[in-house]
Amino acid sequence: MGEIDVDKSLPPQKSIPAPPPLPCPPSRSCSRNRQELMDQPSLTRVSSISTATENLLDSLFDEGYKADVKISTDGGGLIYAHTNVLSLASAVMKEMLRRSKKQGRWRSITIRGVPPDAVRVFVRFLYSSRYERDEMEEFVLHLLVLSHAYVVPQLKRKCEWHLEKGLLNLENVTDVFQLALLCDTPRLSLICLHMIKRNIEQVSATEGWKVMKQSHPILENTLMDMVMEDDNGQKERVRKGNERKVYCQLFEAMEALVHICREGCRTIGPRDRTFKGQQPPCSFEACRGLELLLRHFASCKLRVPGGCLHCRRTWQLLELHSRLCADPFSCGVPLCRNLKEKMKKQNKKDEVKWKMLVRNILRTKGISWAHVLQPESLTA
Repeated sequence: MGEIDVDKSLPPQKSIPAPPPLPCPPSRSCSRNRQELMDQPSLTRVSSISTATENLLDSLFDEGYKADVKISTDGGGLIYAHTNVLSLASAVMKEMLRRSKKQGRWRSITIRGVPPDAVRVFVRFLYSSRYERDEMEEFVLHLLVLSHAYVVPQLKRKCEWHLEKGLLNLENVTDVFQLALLCDTPRLSLICLHMIKRNIEQVSATEGWKVMKQSHPILENTLMDMVMEDDNGQKERVRKGNERKVYCQLFEAMEALVHICREGCRTIGPRDRTFKGQQPPCSFEACRGLELLLRHFASCKLRVPGGCLHCRRTWQLLELHSRLCADPFSCGVPLCRNLKEKMKKQNKKDEVKWKMLVRNILRTKGISWAHVLQPESLTA
C-alpha cells in the first residue's frame, strides 16, 4: 500500500525569479476571452471542454461508477476513485497505485496529514479541474501542499494565484511563507517576504510567528536579520542621498561664486559693470543667497575666520573654491591665490578632510581631476 504523509518537512528551496507569463496570440478567441483570462491564474489555459463534459466527470467521481481505488484519509474516511484518472492526473499517484497490492478489483492508497474534505476537493480537481470558491478559501494551504506532494502543477498555480489575490493576510503570512519554501513556490515566498518586512511589528505578534519561533528558530532569526538589513539599507540610502544633495549644492555654489566674481549677476546686480538691455534671469539657483553672503562678508567688521557665522561660511566656500580651482592666477574669485599658498602650511589632518570633501564633490558630479572648476568652463 502506497502512502505519503504530507506533514513531513521538505527541505527549503532556493528562491528563483518567477517566469514571465506566456504571450497571448492575436487571435479572435484570445480577444473574446480576454476578461476571462484576466480572472484566471497566470500561466493557465481557459478550459475548452464543455460544461456537460465537466458535469459528466464530476458525476463519475461522485457516483464512483466502476471505481477501483480506495483512498484512506484521516478519521477513517474513504474516497472512491478510478486508477486511470488518478494515474493520468498525477505521476506520483500512478507510482503509488503500481506499488499497491490489488485485492480483488480494489487498490488502496492513503493520504494523511490533511482534513478529509481537503482530500476530496483535491481528488475532485483531478477529475474535472473544478473547485468551489469557498472550498478554496477554506483549504487553500492544504491544497497547496497536496498539489506539490502529488505534482499537480495546475492546481498549485491556482492556489498561488488565490493567495496572491486576497487569501494572503497578516495572520497567515508566516504559515504561507514556510509552506512556500517547502513547496518550491519562489514568487509566493517573495510576496510573503515583502509583506513580512513591511509589517514586521504586526506579523511578529501573530500566533503563526510564535509557533515558527518555537519550531524553526533559525528561520525566525534569518527573517529578523533580513528585516534589520533592509531597514539599515534604507537608512543608508537616505543618508547617501542627503550627502549627494549636499555635494551637489556645494558644487553649484562654487559655480555661482565664479559667475558672480567674474561676470556679476544679471538678476541681482553687477559687481563692477553695467548691463545693457533686458537680461534673462540668472541660471544659478545659488546665486542670490551667495551674492548676499559675499556682500555681508565685504562689509562685516568681524570677518576674521571664526568671528562671524556668516563670514565663517564664506571663508569655507572660498577655501573650497581654491582647492577646486585649476587656474588661481587668472581666477576672479577673491583670495583664491592666497588660499592656494596657505594650503602648503596646513596640517595633515585638515588636509585629509578637505581632500576627501573635494573628492566626494567631484565623484558626485562625475568630474575628473583634469577638469576641476576651470573658470572658462564654469561660465560657458
